[in-house]
This record gives sequence, C-alpha cells and structure tokens, in this order.
Amino acid sequence: MQKLILVVAFLVPGVLFAQAPVSKLGSGSVEERLAQLERVMDARNAAQMALLDQMSTLQDEVAELRGRTEEHAYQLEQILQRQREIYQEIDRRLTATPAPSASVGTSSSSASSGADGSPSYSSNLSENDAYDKAIRLVMEDRRYDAAIPEFRSFIEQFPNSTYVPNAHYWLGQLLYAEGDYSGAKQEFSTVAERFPDSNKRADSLLKLGIVAQQQGEKALAESYFKKVIADYPGSTPADLAAKRLENL
Repeated sequence: MQKLILVVAFLVPGVLFAQAPVSKLGSGSVEERLAQLERVMDARNAAQMALLDQMSTLQDEVAELRGRTEEHAYQLEQILQRQREIYQEIDRRLTATPAPSASVGTSSSSASSGADGSPSYSSNLSENDAYDKAIRLVMEDRRYDAAIPEFRSFIEQFPNSTYVPNAHYWLGQLLYAEGDYSGAKQEFSTVAERFPDSNKRADSLLKLGIVAQQQGEKALAESYFKKVIADYPGSTPADLAAKRLENL
C-alpha cells in the first residue's frame, strides 16, 4: 500500500497529502483539563480557608470560655472569702464580752482582746458605735463607697483601738474591690507588719499575695503565699494560698 502511494506521488507530482489535524486532538482537551484542575484547586483552597476561619473562631470561643471560667472561679472564691469573713465577724460579736466600764465616758480607747485574738468590745461606747457603724455599711447596707471614709475616720479617731487591725483589713478589702491595688496593699501591709497577733494577719498576707499576682509580680506573690502556708498551716488562708501557688 505504501509503495502504491509512493508510485502515485511520483507519477502525479501535483498531488499533496495534508498533515493530520493534531491540534484538534491535543490543545483543546489540555486547556479544558487545566481549567478543570484550576477550578478544583480553587475549591480546595476555599475549603481550606473556610476551615481555618472556623478553627480560628473556635479557638477564640474556647479562649473566651476559659477566661469566663477563670473569672467565675475567682468570683466564687471572693464570695466564699466574704462569707467566711462575715461568719468571723458574727462570731466576734457573739463571743465578745464588754470590758470593765471604769473608764466609760472618758476618751480612752483601750480594750481587751478575746481568746482567739479578735478584739472584744471596748469600754468606750463611742468607739464601739463608730466601728459598728462602719461594719454595718459593709455587712448590712452594702454601701462600700461610704464605708471607706468611715473606716479611715475610725482609724484616725481611735488609733490605739483594738479594732484598728480589723479596720485596716476591711479598708484594704474595700480598696481592693474598687481596683485600688496600691491602697489595698498599704492597708494589708499595715496589718501584716504592725499587728502580728491579729486574727486578720493571715488573710492580709494572702491578700498581699493576690495583689502581687494581679500586678504581675509572680515572685513576690509566691513569697506571700508560702509565708501564709508556713505561718498558718492548716488554716483556710493557707489552703487558699496553696491553690494560688498551684496556679502561678
């Protein structure tokens, strides 16, 4: 057959044989395949971006939930702490016994302390009234802003009162609640340093550690928490300090 074609071509030189249409067989299908591949890649990239967006959203939600959980845990700890303080204050009032009234009506502000180190009622009625007024603003009226100047006035008016350590402590609590960490630190430090026998010293040391933790002073916070545990083993403040140490 090939010989025949060659003969014909030789005999009829005007006859030309056209080239096979290879372009129709190749270029069009390759372009379609490339376009399809591009569409697949675009769809895959879009799916990956959507998945990354979903993961980022989930991570933000998890972080937000973790923050809320930590905030609720802290608020619960504060509530338990306040309840414990209320019970202590109620116990102080129930177990307090009036001191001898030999100096009633004088300006003396001395008083005896109870067996547990908490202050008993002073023989100076105006001193008792002033302290009870400040306490009522916290315990009953919950007027914390009004209680701050009352405690300050009490400390200034009765600097030698056995209620002074408690007044400093409550003042520190109120300032801490308002976010005045510097003022709170000063009040808690006064209790811890000037009144070593006060029943508020352990709580004050714990609060100093919490304030240091809030201010990012990790090493200082750790030292306060360890001091609470060392000085008051087995106490509630020591237990709270141990939990704080675990989370540092």
